[in-house]
Amino acid sequence: RQMCTRDSTLTARVKEIVDISESTLYPVLRRLQKENYLTTYDQPYQGRNRRYYQITDSGKEKLVFYKNEWEIYKNNINSLLGGKIDE
Repeated sequence: RQMCTRDSTLTARVKEIVDISESTLYPVLRRLQKENYLTTYDQPYQGRNRRYYQITDSGKEKLVFYKNEWEIYKNNINSLLGGKIDE
């Protein structure tokens, strides 16, 4: 899966879900790239370069790990707050 940036596509999609600024988002993307969870490449688009991010196999593995961790965390918080635990 590719995610394009340097235009409004990735930034707008993230901002629809999370209150985050570009000055926070792009350092996170650079860190993920440094840890080999993402690769990047640039391509010209309408007279300027557009950066594309692509998740790596190790990034996919880490994503599965974080999704599982999130489910555990979410269930614990729901339990703490008196909600039901998802099965």
